This record gives sequence, C-alpha cells and structure tokens, in this order.
Amino acid sequence: MQQIIGTPQAPLTAPLAGQVALVTGGGRGLGEATCRVLGEAGAVVVAADIDAEAAARTARAVEAHGGAARSIPLDVRDARQVEEAVRGIAAACGRLDVLVNNAGVDTTCPLEELSVDEWDRILDTNLRGPFVAARCAFPLMRAQGGGCIVNVVSTAARRAWANASAYHASKWGLLGLSHALHVEGRPYRIKVTAVLSGGMRTPFLLERFPELDPTGLQAPQNVAAVVRFVVTQPPETVIPEVMVLPVRETSWP
Repeated sequence: MQQIIGTPQAPLTAPLAGQVALVTGGGRGLGEATCRVLGEAGAVVVAADIDAEAAARTARAVEAHGGAARSIPLDVRDARQVEEAVRGIAAACGRLDVLVNNAGVDTTCPLEELSVDEWDRILDTNLRGPFVAARCAFPLMRAQGGGCIVNVVSTAARRAWANASAYHASKWGLLGLSHALHVEGRPYRIKVTAVLSGGMRTPFLLERFPELDPTGLQAPQNVAAVVRFVVTQPPETVIPEVMVLPVRETSWP
C-alpha cells in the first residue's frame, strides 16, 4: 500500500476528521468524486481501483485539494485482494470508518447472447465484491465501536430495462444485501446505507451510450455529496436507503 499522499489540512471541526474511508472503484466517475468529497470533509481516503494509475490520480487530486489519500490497486472480484486491502488499511491507519462499495460493471447484451463468464464477471464485481468487503470490514468496525458502509446501488434495483439482466440481478441483490447488513450492523453501531443513484455524467454511461443527452443526467459530485451526508449523520441516526435522481430524468416516474 502506498504511503499517505499529503497531510490533512482540514480543520479538526471537519465532520470526518480523524476517520479513514475506503472507496472501491475510486479511479473515476462517482468513485473519484466520492474520494474528493470525503477528503474535503477531513477523511484520510483510500482510493482503490482495478486501474492502479487511475486510483493514483484520484489520490493526487485529493491531496491537491488539501486532503490526505492513499491509492491501492484492487480487483474486488478477488476475495484475497479485498481481505489484504482491509488488513493493510487497518495496519497502516489503525481503523476503517467508512467503506464505500462503488466498483461496478455492466454489459449491454440480450440474454441469449450473454455468456456465463460475463454474467459471473458482473455479479462478482457488483454483488460478491461488496459482500466480501463488508465481511472484512464488519469485525474491524465492530471492534472500534462502529462505522459506515455505503453500497452504491442504482435505480436498476427498482425498475428494469432490456439487455441488462446481469446488471439488474446484481443491483437488486445488492439492495437486499444492504438491508440485511443494516439489520445485522445496527447492534454494533455499524450503519449500512444503499444509495440508489439515477443517471450520472460519468464514463460508465457516456462511454457506452454516446447518444445520451448529458443535460438529462446529474453530476457525480451531487451523488457524492449524498454519500457524505449519509456518513456524517449523528451517531443515533442511520439512513438505510436513499434515492438520488437527475431532476430531468425521464426514465423514472
């Protein structure tokens, strides 16, 4: 694991001062925006991504705005990598206060053309990865007296469209997992939240669907601000689920 980049410059009154946050898929899009927002709130941010250089760029961006960051290469499909990442953070930082399970993939493909290998890739990234990460974080958070886990779900967990069967299965499953972990975590002050995001102006959509009108989407920074809001609630309050939509989104009633 890389050393901390920069020194936190946020005042002690910053809501996440002294806390450590791990963000998967932190190299770009919503993950990058979340790293920046949590860093600005005073957290030491660990940007994790399968693209090591993208994660490193995010960490440098957090540092450029006065925060502190680490970057690590991480394929959330690999349980051993996830376990080693959480252990490494605990060893280096002494704690893990926030886990944002943001890494996600999709394939636009009719069911009859969707291979089993591609199904497994999507489910392993979008559902198995968050399960493994939460499973690793739970004992650490329980021992330190609490923590926050945020699972980035999607409106794909509330509605359906064609040619995305694996993505829908993974996000509906992640929503169910989030609520199950919410119940299990509450006795230990572990807060678990599902953030259901509508369309965002990120590469995840715009690179695959260049015909999309970006003005009908929302900035990832807006959703990242909701993540920050969720993890800065008073100790006695938890938000199990929240939906964040572009105001002009026409695909949601």
